[in-house]
Amino acid sequence: MKTIAVYCGSSPGHNPLYGDAAKELGRVLVRRGLTLVYGGGRLGLMGQLADEVLSQQGRVIGVIPEGLKEKEVFHGNLTELRVVKTMHERKAVMASLSDAFIAMPGGFGTLDEMMEMITWTQLGLQAKPLGFLNAAGFYDLLFQFLRSAQTEGFINTDVIRSLALEEDPEKLLDGLSNPILPSAPWPRIPGEERRA
Repeated sequence: MKTIAVYCGSSPGHNPLYGDAAKELGRVLVRRGLTLVYGGGRLGLMGQLADEVLSQQGRVIGVIPEGLKEKEVFHGNLTELRVVKTMHERKAVMASLSDAFIAMPGGFGTLDEMMEMITWTQLGLQAKPLGFLNAAGFYDLLFQFLRSAQTEGFINTDVIRSLALEEDPEKLLDGLSNPILPSAPWPRIPGEERRA
């Protein structure tokens, strides 16, 4: 791995542990010689993460749509800032630049971006590692939901097993370095009929 996409909030959230986790992840990325790819903003967890990587002389590539450049207050001091036309283009560019994907605490945008990568994995469109930095247990309820959806027959166990979930950035990156990927694209749920 050389580049890691990190999806996270443009807000800092209420718990200061989220910011602490962003900064620690930034330090770990630099120690491991990894380039950060992220959404290009300078506010919230996005800004804290990018600032920490830059303060440690690390490399940061931001990808931001034209329409969000001012709204999200783009970061002006990145190694590289790519301005794209749409959110769809942003996701595609970030995916093409990255060797693995991490979701930190965030809202709808963070979930949208990470869920698309998970869906691409399930469909066999990509095979890059996926992980969640579970700062202060932020993603506990999401994984409870995913396991419930698996029990109800909507999600294949292979897909859930492929998602790394760690509170510690070092352990998370270790997991992404040795991923458990789904055994085959289009994993079937027992009893599921796949339509042509």
